[in-house]
Amino acid sequence: MLSLAITQVGCAPYQFGNAALFPPGVQTVHVPIVRDSTFRHDLGVRLTEAIIREIELRTPYKVTADPSADSTLRCEIIGETKRMLTETNADFPRALDAAVQVRAAWTDRQGRLLLSNAVVPTGDLSILFSQDERFVPEAGQSVDTAMQKAIEDLAGRIVSQMEVRW
Repeated sequence: MLSLAITQVGCAPYQFGNAALFPPGVQTVHVPIVRDSTFRHDLGVRLTEAIIREIELRTPYKVTADPSADSTLRCEIIGETKRMLTETNADFPRALDAAVQVRAAWTDRQGRLLLSNAVVPTGDLSILFSQDERFVPEAGQSVDTAMQKAIEDLAGRIVSQMEVRW
């Protein structure tokens, strides 16, 4: 009986499931539309949708439109580029890279930083993310499909940073 009681109580509080991976006291997240400082204005809406989908799938949080939620995840696309990696003998692009750069900040109601990628806080409330995707036009790939893949990967990386540090 004693060993059963010890295994049930333990020495420290323990949470089961993925709830132990996330900050306690946060149940809702407000995700405003991602601001887009580039000339491709559809990227902000696409990234917002991808982030909301990732939060709903991978975290215990509920995304809400209410700005007074427990926390707010603000993102801004600060750059997008396309560069040629290789070309044919006739100077046509063969392989290109599409890249997206995003600044993200996750704060609670009091404005305290919840998103951190460093063990020692730097004082900066935002984290920079960048994602490159290679595409080959000769194979039928386009810059739009590469950007969509980059956006989905960025959303996954941003949501991964919402986990508590060990």
